[in-house]
Amino acid sequence: MIRALIGGKVLTMAGPVYDPGIVLIKDGIILAVGEHLAIPAEAEVYPVEGRVVMPGLIEAHSHIGICEEIYQEEGDDLNEFSDPITPHLRALDAINPEDIAFRDAIRGGVTTVGTGPGSGNVIGGETVVLKTWGRTVDEMVFRQPAGLKVALGENPKKCYGQKQKMPMTRMATAALLRQTLVAAQNYRDKLKHLSQKPDEVPERDLKLEAVLRALNQDVPVKVHAHRADDIMTALRIGEEFGLDMVIEHGTEAHKIVEELLRRKVPVVVGPSLSSRSKVELKDRTFKTPGILARAGIKVALMTDHPVIPIEYLSLCAALAVKEGMSETDALKAVTINPAEILGVSERVGSLAPGKDADLLILSGSILDVRSRVEMVLVNGNLVWP
Repeated sequence: MIRALIGGKVLTMAGPVYDPGIVLIKDGIILAVGEHLAIPAEAEVYPVEGRVVMPGLIEAHSHIGICEEIYQEEGDDLNEFSDPITPHLRALDAINPEDIAFRDAIRGGVTTVGTGPGSGNVIGGETVVLKTWGRTVDEMVFRQPAGLKVALGENPKKCYGQKQKMPMTRMATAALLRQTLVAAQNYRDKLKHLSQKPDEVPERDLKLEAVLRALNQDVPVKVHAHRADDIMTALRIGEEFGLDMVIEHGTEAHKIVEELLRRKVPVVVGPSLSSRSKVELKDRTFKTPGILARAGIKVALMTDHPVIPIEYLSLCAALAVKEGMSETDALKAVTINPAEILGVSERVGSLAPGKDADLLILSGSILDVRSRVEMVLVNGNLVWP
């Protein structure tokens, strides 16, 4: 089937704005984007004059499907508090595709999400990237694993300190992380020398295999860090072990712009719409993403769903603009930037031939809170309304 969206203002996020423009879709893939395109006779035509057409929004950091809103005990699979080091846990195995938040995401224009374990453990497990529409997790997923979740700051020491168990301090959190990375290095060395010592094959270790994927830069290390000193700890450890790193939350990232810029480390900022529920959020501000973007740091925005309902990702972008972020940077922060940070920009995040047909048709700018999401397409399928 070929679909043609004709006459709207097309924001490609990868090149020019076409106003009016045309988007052609075939078999769930974008066929062409432009102004003067031939419309195949068999195409199903959608006139969208006076509307905005843009890529589906991307939430770079959430817990959708893992921490369900209604079933707060039965549907809470966020943190495994039995062990502070659990790299072998897979978010994939905890996602409920019937979490009603997926419906809310679609209604709010969010078509792709990064979701993963919480921040109670020093190493929480592996994250995953998936579409917000589908019958089963297996058909929704399109990057697995997508990252290794690590947490610094208040959460791990609070969770385990009250049990009188390590880590009780920031020192211990960093030490446990470094110790695990060293263990993975040693495991890698043993695997490298198998040809020389075939009798010394190590037993499979799921924990170390997961950490090894991060050491080999097959996946990024996604570090939960709010305070500037915690972010600096993450950067030091990243340099020590040669990690591909993303700072997530980054509440005080605006205080260390030069350090982040020098290391070319992206930041996923938020949840800035929340209250100051703990000490490390005292300097929370919607000014942070704009400061980082103007400095040249790659920035994405998060809701940290369910901390902020996922359908308000566009509102977070609008509030960032209100506090000084440019409209262009704010749009990038919920489309192409999170796609690149999540490692899925070859498929989503912009409108270009060959990419997945994940599109929104809006009554106006996504940055105008009065605008309505009128249509949502995921993989070329009309999923809203």
